[in-house]
Amino acid sequence: MKKAIALLLTAGMTLSLAACGSASKSSSASSAASASSAAAESTSVSAAGTSASASGDIKTVTSGELHMATNAAFPPYEMTDDNGGYTGIDVDIATEIAKELGLKLVVDDMDFSSVITSVQSGKEDIAMAGITVSDERKQNVDFTDSYATGVQSVIVPEDSDIKSVDDLSNDKMIGCQEGTTGYIYASAEPKDGGFGEDHVVAYTNGAMAIQALLGGKVDAVIIDNEPAKAFVAQNKGLKILDTDYVTEDYAIGVNKKNTALRDAINTILKKLIADGTVQSIIDKYINADSSSESVSTSSASVSTSSVSSAS
Repeated sequence: MKKAIALLLTAGMTLSLAACGSASKSSSASSAASASSAAAESTSVSAAGTSASASGDIKTVTSGELHMATNAAFPPYEMTDDNGGYTGIDVDIATEIAKELGLKLVVDDMDFSSVITSVQSGKEDIAMAGITVSDERKQNVDFTDSYATGVQSVIVPEDSDIKSVDDLSNDKMIGCQEGTTGYIYASAEPKDGGFGEDHVVAYTNGAMAIQALLGGKVDAVIIDNEPAKAFVAQNKGLKILDTDYVTEDYAIGVNKKNTALRDAINTILKKLIADGTVQSIIDKYINADSSSESVSTSSASVSTSSVSSAS
């Protein structure tokens, strides 16, 4: 069975995590973008700056803009704010990247299943949705260096007889969000560390999986740790197992043909990690005492009606 390992710390330094906050958005909006029939809502975030892209060295889908494909239901990485805009760790990091590139960030919200394909097809510039690097996804897009690490956690009822990840193999039914690494890991055959497709139910989003757990339709839910904590805080009678399931690296997806943009983002990420910008953004959204997130050396209570896992 796969077990999570200790998270990496940037440059060997211990990183603290604290408090919550939000990013601002401008009043402009872009048209919807999606690689499938799913509708995509857009919002623009102002980002002024100077870089090579301003002189045309970096090509983007729309001149002067950096389009970010995301699924804005994955707190604290991406979510909607009270004003209908977008906020979160990924949005703030993307905003800083856009500033360095001299571009305006445009956040395009869509189904998670469309995030990678929208970049692959050239409709979006970057994919950021708490996306885990995997061999399968590498076939469709290139990835930047990792900017954060996280874990997959297991949620069960407080009175559950499931005490560890190993107990999930005892004919239990597991809920996951479709298309996520949690689903991929869990639905793999036992010989590959999973539980088999017959024991995993895929839901459109994490909220639906949690509702199924509360209704007794599944015995556990596997989801990213930060959304897991939000769901448990919002719903009495649930808990997170002390043992993690899988450790992951988060990175930014870029079209395979746009190597100039990928390389430019990698240069910017190195700078933002080295000067502490990425860590300060993480500090805004994740509590130091309970966090399992950290910047990679290469990464509030939320209603179940609006939250899903998107890794």
